[in-house]
Amino acid sequence: MKLIDSKIKVIAFDADDTLWVNETYFRDAENEFAKLLANYETENKIHQELYKKEIKNLPVYGYGIKGFVLSMIECALEISNNQVSPKIIEQIVTIGKQMLAKPIELIDGVEQVLKELSSNYKLIVATKGDLLDQEKKLEKSNLSDYFHHIEVMSDKKVKDYLKLIKHLDIHPSELLMIGNSLKSDILPLIEIGATAIHVPFHTTWAHEEVNDNEKAASTYKTISSIKEMVSSL
Repeated sequence: MKLIDSKIKVIAFDADDTLWVNETYFRDAENEFAKLLANYETENKIHQELYKKEIKNLPVYGYGIKGFVLSMIECALEISNNQVSPKIIEQIVTIGKQMLAKPIELIDGVEQVLKELSSNYKLIVATKGDLLDQEKKLEKSNLSDYFHHIEVMSDKKVKDYLKLIKHLDIHPSELLMIGNSLKSDILPLIEIGATAIHVPFHTTWAHEEVNDNEKAASTYKTISSIKEMVSSL
């Protein structure tokens, strides 16, 4: 199956859970957080309240670990009715610092794919998250040399991709996006006339999930491994 149309000039890659592992660390952190607050609420309720707090705070903090930590602190104060100890707040901050210090675990086959594609296409990173954190992760990944441009976006909606395409000075049909999130990496690209390939990751944040009707309304390709990008050349 040919995955890359002849019109494509630029291939954009999502970073988290497309180039390297990310969401797994958030799930581990949420579980640690729930254990810290076990004296105040059930684990299920804590997870629910934290998720609601994260979504409420997205317009304020944006995406990334730092906003996640602030949401955990706010959630801890609310769930405990402001009774949570300074020690637990300190432990929450430590969870965040440990997440920021995690080594980069590349998705299997990523470097091989980048090496092959970079000889024929302009490669860029188009990702959400905290600018400093994403820059550090890219540096630790040793993948920087493969990319012509790094775009850390505050969000990944149609207007954000249109802005990126204008910056790249290309037509939407000349852009291919590769990512793990249907909501952020695939559907907005299809809407603007670009091409997108979905590479699912085994763990998906609830905020990134889409319903069956949204999936059915768009035409995109799905591959089980990013390594398939090379075998299709």
